[in-house]
Amino acid sequence: MKQEVRFCYVVPDNYTPVFVNGAHGGVSPRGEIIINFYHERPLLPVAITHEITPAGTIGKEIAQEPADAGATMSRAVETGVILSYDNAKNFHHWLGERLKELESLEKARAAFAAGAHGEGPGVTH
Repeated sequence: MKQEVRFCYVVPDNYTPVFVNGAHGGVSPRGEIIINFYHERPLLPVAITHEITPAGTIGKEIAQEPADAGATMSRAVETGVILSYDNAKNFHHWLGERLKELESLEKARAAFAAGAHGEGPGVTH
């Protein structure tokens, strides 16, 4: 008889996936891979000041704090993971397989779009 194991996923009510568009990390002194995931965006100013127009409405922006907020990017670190060497290798393989799936989907979408625009064989109705 073939041995098998079944895993059941337990997802807490407060499970909240987070969007990330970058990562920073490295190898710890103990040999683990540390990955801190972040999303980056322009820095929000702490405060902005606007003129008041003669009509008593809000006019143009005249100052912001900090003054260089518009030229500064924020990287908000939402979460991080620590992986052993073996787990990092397994994750690398798993992620590579997901990338292959996405590449196949993109090729199929491109072929379908080319056919739908008369650029090759496509679906006819």
